[in-house]
Amino acid sequence: MNLSALQTENRQDDPAQKQARIDLAAAHRLAVHHGLHEGIFNHFTLAVPNTDDRYYQIPFGLHWSEVRASSFMEVSFDGEVLLGEGEVERSGYCIHAPMHRLSKEAACVLHTHMPFASALARLKDQRILPIGQTELGIAMQTAYDDEYTGPAFDPAEGERLLAAIGDKKILMMANHGAATIGRTVAEAYDRMYYLERVAQVQLYAMWTGQPLHVLSQEVIDKSIAAFKASPTYYGRSTAEHHFDALKRMLDREQPDYSD
Repeated sequence: MNLSALQTENRQDDPAQKQARIDLAAAHRLAVHHGLHEGIFNHFTLAVPNTDDRYYQIPFGLHWSEVRASSFMEVSFDGEVLLGEGEVERSGYCIHAPMHRLSKEAACVLHTHMPFASALARLKDQRILPIGQTELGIAMQTAYDDEYTGPAFDPAEGERLLAAIGDKKILMMANHGAATIGRTVAEAYDRMYYLERVAQVQLYAMWTGQPLHVLSQEVIDKSIAAFKASPTYYGRSTAEHHFDALKRMLDREQPDYSD
């Protein structure tokens, strides 16, 4: 029996895989709650823990409000459904599979056309401006892809987008939307949540028509240094605490997400 078959056979015995499914299902439900989704489109995916050849993706046509931990297919990096049933949405595969295959930092890849970040991406200059504390924390993690190349129907596009991210964790995609990556769902979702908040606040500030109060370079540098030295709490990152709090909300209101 080859490695791929063994990984599929043993999947139900792995608690890390069970938790991964729960977390990714939570991210889909939370995206609906926070208004970050686009119906049945866009893609949240996660490399299957303790494997090296596959990732989780929902079957095409499933609304994100319906997603449960049991919903996910296991899809190979070649686009084959290894576990589960359903159609693999082509652009999701072409964007996400190359990222999972090429980067451990991209264990989780979230791509959306969420409204405020997507509106910002449609401006000639889609940069996050240094006009506030949260903006600095997000901008320091953000790369920019300034040329929209059309729908992603070739895996080469995923490779191109990963190269555009470079050593950052967030990608603003001109004329398109946004993507975040993380070693965990918590990291990637936290970045996506605050990216949308930053885009919303920046657009609101711009819409007033008043001059923007851009921070000085001294304050920018000091703040970024402080962010890089941010403390953990109880030995865990703030992203993990944030995502746990959001899952507790789902446990109260939509407990079937973990089924």
